Amino acid sequence: MSRYLRTLPPLETLITFEAVGRYGSFTQAATELFLTQSAVSKQMRALEDSLKVPLFERKPRGVTLTAAGAELLTTVDMLLDRLQHSVRRIRNVHQSNAVSVLATHALAQFWLFPKLIEFNKAHPGIAVHVHAINEIDEASLVDFDLGILYGAGDWTTLNSRFVLPEVVYPVARPDFDASRITTLDQLAAASLVQLDTSAWSCLDWHDWFGHFGKDYQPAESDPVFNQLTLAYRAVQQGMGIGLAWGFMADDAVANGEMQRVTDLAMVTERGEYLVSLRHRQLSPAAQLFHDWLLASLGLDETPA
Repeated sequence: MSRYLRTLPPLETLITFEAVGRYGSFTQAATELFLTQSAVSKQMRALEDSLKVPLFERKPRGVTLTAAGAELLTTVDMLLDRLQHSVRRIRNVHQSNAVSVLATHALAQFWLFPKLIEFNKAHPGIAVHVHAINEIDEASLVDFDLGILYGAGDWTTLNSRFVLPEVVYPVARPDFDASRITTLDQLAAASLVQLDTSAWSCLDWHDWFGHFGKDYQPAESDPVFNQLTLAYRAVQQGMGIGLAWGFMADDAVANGEMQRVTDLAMVTERGEYLVSLRHRQLSPAAQLFHDWLLASLGLDETPA
């Protein structure tokens, strides 16, 4: 018999225990796990019998963890999280007909999504799985084949190919009267859609005005959003003038769906890079998507 079977309780009881510990309730845990309350209670009794220590103090309205239960929950949380992380990484990286790509919300929606449609037409047998989060760093690529990462391209563990410059300019709806806004002072006094970037690395109006040497503080009445996609949507709905990145707004401006406000544009020395881990060879599917994406941009396939 395996040493684990001799010494460890069944995995399903630990998964159930985590849910009970999180909710403090057999009933709520049962609802989440699609079990009956009696089945949960039976599993927890079996777990306590296996460990030979009480894990719960049972009360009329739920349960609380004993000291032993709290210690076990900390360990189970950590181990289940590591197991889930490993399973997700293996699933993302080793599927022969799938490619996993990490990108920010705005880049995935405005720039990557249209390209995925074209790639799917050319290669319908390969599935591209996109995971969108805003706070991405070098370590985030461990769980994915490829990423679109913002920065200066100086990551020591990543292959990188520059794909998009960072160009940021003010935009508004076509019917927004911006004819009288021609200077920084006039723009700063207008109704501006604010972007709260406190939780992630992104430019906001304060940074943008600072680039041109102007100190700026937002008006208290300005609408504020914590996602670039939401702020851009607010601009589309006529709530004011907002910042837009070239990959979001260039086509919309060219098509007359948005208008630029002033001719000012902030061009930084940073941008978006197509990246992958240097120590891990890409799967054939991931390599195909990598090369196709670069070719669609008129770039060669040689990594930096």
